[in-house]
Amino acid sequence: MAKAPVLTPQAEDFPRWYQDLISKAELADNGPGRGTMVIRPYGYGIWERMQQEMDARIKATGTRNAYFPLFIPQSYLTREAEHVEGFAPELAVVTHGGGKQLEEPLVVRPTSETIINEYFSKWIQSYRDLPLLLNQWANVVRWEMRPRVFLRTTEFLWQEGHTAHATYEDARDFAARIHHEVYADFMENVLAIDTVLGIKSPAERFAGAINTRTLEGMMGDGKALQMGTSHELGQNFARAFDTRFLAADGERDLVWQTSWGASTRMVGGLIMSHGDDNGLRVPPRLAPTQAVVLAIKDDPAVLAKVREIGAALTAAGIRTEVDDRTDTPFGRRAVDWELKGVPVRVEIGPRDVAADTAMLARRIAGGKEPVAIEALPKLLPGLLDEDQELLLRQSRERRESRTSDVRTIEEAVEAATAGGWARIPWADLGPEGEARLAQDAVSVRCLVAEDGSVPESVDTPGNIAVVGRAY
Repeated sequence: MAKAPVLTPQAEDFPRWYQDLISKAELADNGPGRGTMVIRPYGYGIWERMQQEMDARIKATGTRNAYFPLFIPQSYLTREAEHVEGFAPELAVVTHGGGKQLEEPLVVRPTSETIINEYFSKWIQSYRDLPLLLNQWANVVRWEMRPRVFLRTTEFLWQEGHTAHATYEDARDFAARIHHEVYADFMENVLAIDTVLGIKSPAERFAGAINTRTLEGMMGDGKALQMGTSHELGQNFARAFDTRFLAADGERDLVWQTSWGASTRMVGGLIMSHGDDNGLRVPPRLAPTQAVVLAIKDDPAVLAKVREIGAALTAAGIRTEVDDRTDTPFGRRAVDWELKGVPVRVEIGPRDVAADTAMLARRIAGGKEPVAIEALPKLLPGLLDEDQELLLRQSRERRESRTSDVRTIEEAVEAATAGGWARIPWADLGPEGEARLAQDAVSVRCLVAEDGSVPESVDTPGNIAVVGRAY
């Protein structure tokens, strides 16, 4: 009788496969409160690597990290009507503290535009204070109706950038820079996820923004996942909070602003983009552990060789872990590392020591072969680069093969229902057609220019709507 699979096959039940993988790969667990999650050490290690890579890119733009309070006076949110209306169903509000009713309720941070603008209005006095570029790594709370670990949770982790500029053009260009130099570069070159860059339709735009740039990735089941957004806020919040500066001409002008963020949702995107029926596949540039060296048996020579190889690989700049837990069966450990998606396994037993070779198992490209131990430090970096390129190529090929050019709403719905995306001229769709798509749980993920680039505005002639079902 064939052994039952460790994970529910993707083709059988993709959502169940997703939940199985999160559990079996020890990425996260459900928290005690509805919609909350506990991120386990291996899952948090992946998030830390995401933080490190993104933080370096954010700082390269001149942005500095800061921190603002979790609790926001409710009156702050009501100053920007469109913003509070957009978040109203998701707000968590504290009405009591210290055994007493609060004089003013406190909203648990859903995003920080309002409280940061309160301080921008104090800190910005003249054009010499601009641009002011801040980012914070924090948690936020949004009351989700249909929570799913990493994808939609009541509390999640993220970074949120907030900037103030002297001119519309400077703010617009900075939002575009974040979109390309931070998010797109990270998604493609680290996560190895192919994304479509575009702008949101007015119906999908961030509450309070005048333009929202987005990155949309196609998951393994053909649904879309919004991987990050960069918003042009115009002067909406500046007007509400009277954030003005003394311009060089002596006039007191309102600042122009941006905000942008990406969250632990990216971990869900990583799972659904690269995972297979054997578990996770972590891109080498992201992986907390790029290579694991496993001792097959409890043998002094084997254990010594495993530790020696681990040290050599670490010295070569490869993030390496040594697994010498020989009290746990080798087969179980090998399956666990496969589930976790570590790119390379180096397996050592008594025969390998005698032959001065190691069995090299590749998680992403697949296959196993014996390799001379002394060759490993020089061999692995090239193999890891190959694996990184393979994952991005597979992600791009999936999107391209499952995207159709259509002319009617019916054809767009058919393509999305079949597990793909459709491209339809925005002039043929428009807001009315977008509303009709929503009746079939299909949405406009973004608008792109005819050549696939990011359009200047929703009204740019020739815009194409990319539509599909989404998480």
